[in-house]
Amino acid sequence: MKSTLQLNKHLLPVLLLAIVLCGCGGKLVTESPYLTDAAGRPLTGDYLGQPLPGDEPERFAPGIVSTGMYTRDFTMTPDGNEIYYLVVVGRYNYTAVLTSKRVDGKWTRPEVAPFSADPDKSVVEPFISPDGKQLLFISDRASDGREAGDNDIWVMDRIGAGWGEPHRLEGPVNTENPEFFPSVTRDGTLYFCRADPATRIHLLYRSQLVDGRYQEPELLPDVVNCGRSQFNATISPDEDFIIVPVAGKEGGVGGVDYYICFRDGDDNWTGPVNMGDKINTPGSQEFSANLSADGKYLFFMSVRVEEREEPETYQHILATMDQPGNGGSSIYWMRSDIIDELRTQALEVSNDR
Repeated sequence: MKSTLQLNKHLLPVLLLAIVLCGCGGKLVTESPYLTDAAGRPLTGDYLGQPLPGDEPERFAPGIVSTGMYTRDFTMTPDGNEIYYLVVVGRYNYTAVLTSKRVDGKWTRPEVAPFSADPDKSVVEPFISPDGKQLLFISDRASDGREAGDNDIWVMDRIGAGWGEPHRLEGPVNTENPEFFPSVTRDGTLYFCRADPATRIHLLYRSQLVDGRYQEPELLPDVVNCGRSQFNATISPDEDFIIVPVAGKEGGVGGVDYYICFRDGDDNWTGPVNMGDKINTPGSQEFSANLSADGKYLFFMSVRVEEREEPETYQHILATMDQPGNGGSSIYWMRSDIIDELRTQALEVSNDR
């Protein structure tokens, strides 16, 4: 009996495989590499095939991008066929940039982007340039004789349908202080954040691209660096407005709010204007925004907790860990028309000075 049981144990995987093959006409069933709807049909269309939002923020791609994990830093290619976003586990003990691509019209399941796969190299804050030729990100990896641990701006160049090897951005932008959140205009002007480790104050800078080389960064004016600390600002492709997460500014909705400033052709900035309680919440987790490739939609991270009426149970708490609205950050999106409304307010603020 003992030997018979051992034989059956070894044969069991083979028998199960035979059953699977017989049940599907001799074809091995594997999970589809594509995202599917409730009916099992591959997701197609722009933005992962999601219904388009209106003038109120909606959670983007629930169960796909917004899953219950701490999620932020959304960016996409100009043709709309690739999206990238960051997920965070713990207190940034583990981070990974996830990507989904539209292949033959069908969206692939999110997977870790190759440049983010090494667990020993932190990768955060991806940003694709408006022309789609570069993907920038922040990493603390070692390079050129520099030890790991200093957050710098890195870049990959588009090569065919993929990306080249990551390299540390050349020129005077990266320093011994941490740099964060690269954002680029159509003409290549780079906006970014630099932190002072001693004071923990973050300030916003920009660097002009001249003959293919970034110049000495300049500190943005006080109207943009408008609070106790400023974080991950996003410049528009045409450099006509900038969305700035600001901490410590009186009159805000929460501890960190999204503000917006507008720039004219003479490099004068108007504002800042709080982007309002549609976008900002009483919490302090508003610090990563971006635009869709066509500029029609605003994407931003936010922490919004779902209200519940039923008593908590252990099983309910376990299930909540895998659901958006559990206190972790999700990606939200809405029509970008609100920016034109805020432009009028910004002009009024400037005229009242």
